[in-house]
Amino acid sequence: MRMSELAYLANGSLSRLSNVVKRFEQRGWVERSPDPDDGRYTVAALTDAGYEVVAAAAPTHVRAVRQLVLDPLTAADQQALARIAAKLRVRPVDLA
Repeated sequence: MRMSELAYLANGSLSRLSNVVKRFEQRGWVERSPDPDDGRYTVAALTDAGYEVVAAAAPTHVRAVRQLVLDPLTAADQQALARIAAKLRVRPVDLA
C-alpha cells in the first residue's frame, strides 16, 4: 500500500508513519519500494515475517476487541454499530 494511503488510514502524518515503518523494516517486518505505477510514491509491503507477527497477534487482538467493545453492547447497539461501520468504510481512493 502507498505510504500516503496508509498514513491516511492510520489517521497520522506521513512523517510519523515513516518513522514507524523504518523500525518495522529494521525488524524485517516491512519492505519499502518505489510505487511501480508512479515512482513519486513509496509502497510499504508486509514481509512474510511481518505477516507472521500479525497472525500471531490477531487472536489476542480479537479477544480484546470482543471483550472491551462488543460484549458490553446490547443487540440493538450492535446493529447500530454495524450500520455506522458500513458508512465509515472509506479509503483515500474513494474520495478522489
